[in-house]
Amino acid sequence: MTALTLKPAGAPGPRADAIVIGVAKAGTGPVVAPGAEAVDQAYDGGLAGVLTTLGASGAEGELTKLPAPAGLDAPLVVAVGLGAEPEADAGYDAEALRRAAGVAARGLSGTKKATFALPVDGPGALAAIAEGVLLGAYAFDAYKESPKDEKAKSDGAPLGEAVLLGGEADEDGAGGYQAAVDRAVAVGEELNRARDLVNTPPNDLDPEAFAAIAQAAADEHGLTIEVLDEQALKDGGYGGILGVGGGSAATPRLVKLAYKHPEAEKHLAYVGKGITYDSGGISLKPAGHNETMKCDMAGAAAVFAAVVAAARLGLKVEVTGWLALAENMPSGSATRPGDVLRMYSGKTVEVLNTDAEGRLVLADALWAASAEEPDAIVDVATLTGAMMLALGSRTFGVMANDDAFRTAVHEAAEETGEPAWQMPLPAHLRKGMDSPVADIANMGERMGGGLVAGLFLREFVGEGITWAHLDIAGPAFNDGGAFGYTPKGGTGTAVRTLVRLAEQAADGDLG
Repeated sequence: MTALTLKPAGAPGPRADAIVIGVAKAGTGPVVAPGAEAVDQAYDGGLAGVLTTLGASGAEGELTKLPAPAGLDAPLVVAVGLGAEPEADAGYDAEALRRAAGVAARGLSGTKKATFALPVDGPGALAAIAEGVLLGAYAFDAYKESPKDEKAKSDGAPLGEAVLLGGEADEDGAGGYQAAVDRAVAVGEELNRARDLVNTPPNDLDPEAFAAIAQAAADEHGLTIEVLDEQALKDGGYGGILGVGGGSAATPRLVKLAYKHPEAEKHLAYVGKGITYDSGGISLKPAGHNETMKCDMAGAAAVFAAVVAAARLGLKVEVTGWLALAENMPSGSATRPGDVLRMYSGKTVEVLNTDAEGRLVLADALWAASAEEPDAIVDVATLTGAMMLALGSRTFGVMANDDAFRTAVHEAAEETGEPAWQMPLPAHLRKGMDSPVADIANMGERMGGGLVAGLFLREFVGEGITWAHLDIAGPAFNDGGAFGYTPKGGTGTAVRTLVRLAEQAADGDLG
């Protein structure tokens, strides 16, 4: 993990391998952003002209490397685009800073130390930069052979240390800037842990292994944990989780991971879909759709990371995470299309498609979470391909049984830099899930399938409990090229949204 060091704004230092500065896009060409004054001075005030000669424009995500002149404490200057120059007296958007820092951190792979002299006009901007560095420098190399050659070892390794300039104290002398960086570290490290989980091959991360990781985190951070194994699930009547996991040699688990501050007044329950591998079951996925299905536990990874982050931040709130863990495989003991499962709630479900399994494990976990009567429940799941068709690969859908809460969740996501969009739960789509033999079927109308899944989940939320559903099927796994601070592979999406909701609940700001 990249180490962060905070220093006051001013001349870059100490000695580093590179200095990162911001460049904005203006009508007359690139302009050097605030924070890079000392670097510009080293170029005799002509840095913008040098960048123009090199073809830089200041466009978002653009990276330009140039040799540093004498007088700077680094041999390399890295100019990263911030996009359009903000209006006078307006600061740079936090997400633009976060992305720029991430681009620079990725571009400095293998570098031991870099100084970041990006625009900082308050703790929020510094937090965004710190977060961008940590997320952009992420690398998953646990399964790659360690090269013997020292140069080869550094190639592809994450940035070693980032010195962040702009760490002034608040007017009252309090360390608001340091607190902002500390928050970014806690959230960034846990988000990267979620990425690690998503990227781990399914032969090493089955439900039992995931539960063991949760147990270790609980021991480390003073969380309470309860793990229901296969026998406990049978005794408790968790037919959804057992039905999905019945075809695998790896038995399912339901993990309850809880953090509670002594002064907590609000209780949030987070429920995560944790299908550690999804073959589709008897309704086998077609060729070309199985290769990335290790990511089908990304919802549980996000919930796990958010609960741990809340504990590390000491938020004055109670947060309970429910990880519904199973492996969906075809075998002689697997659930068949046409089978009827009796869920933990007592309702029966006719399984028409075993590849619509996420809603089955979530249904049991939602009912278990509802029994504790939390102030609100948020579930997170890589649930439907239909949501990807609707919103693409970078935006998750938000559904809820309360319009105001749906808006609050959407705003929290956008505030933290996680693209999201509010989606409806049309009542007329419920009829498509009517079953002649059970209380409800796990499939309905094909059109609007992501909304149908949300309507199914709503059936298993306790009466009177506020609930939201995040379908993260699109952004949970990036199988394209890296961009901004988002790597190829697991992204850790929804972690920041869940942490922000917990912060708002702790502060009494979550309606």
